[in-house]
Amino acid sequence: MKLFSPLYDLALRWARHRHASIYLGVLSFSESVIFPIPPDVMLAPMSLSQPNKAWRFAALTTLMSLLGGLVGYTLGYFAFDAWIQPLIEGTHNAERLEHVMEWFEAYGIWIVFLAGFSPIPYKVFTISAGVLQMAIIPFLLASLIGRGARFFLVASLMKWGGASMEAKLREYVEILGWAVVVCAVIVYLLVR
Repeated sequence: MKLFSPLYDLALRWARHRHASIYLGVLSFSESVIFPIPPDVMLAPMSLSQPNKAWRFAALTTLMSLLGGLVGYTLGYFAFDAWIQPLIEGTHNAERLEHVMEWFEAYGIWIVFLAGFSPIPYKVFTISAGVLQMAIIPFLLASLIGRGARFFLVASLMKWGGASMEAKLREYVEILGWAVVVCAVIVYLLVR
């Protein structure tokens, strides 16, 4: 049964849609505040299908992610007690937020850079930076460098790979898809 090949084809079709840049911008913004799906899932196929625009897509993704991060920061700074804390109280997210706060105290600005570059949920760190009232300029710089490095790396790899990478991904998409599912299940079981 082929599950991931049709999804791969769908992602490439969406990547060529005339409004794909708008969708990428919205996804990048919302992922930094609340949405759980990272923009890489759109950035990669868009950069792969239109390699001449890869860096433009990376710049858009970085900018919109940074703006979303600023909204997350603002929510943490001004609305944590009124809006966010009641939503997460009594859930595993409350414990996770406590861990993030400890990481902020231990690593400071570096944790924002790491969260921006790595696949860990950036939104938790944007909100936490606001709650802890981290200075805004270091927050924005760490976010810009971390997010920019990540998104330009993804776009550059797709641009570099081009059509041959698209063919290789198509060949191995089922194996890669199931490997990601297995890894996600393992991470979930370890973290819960």
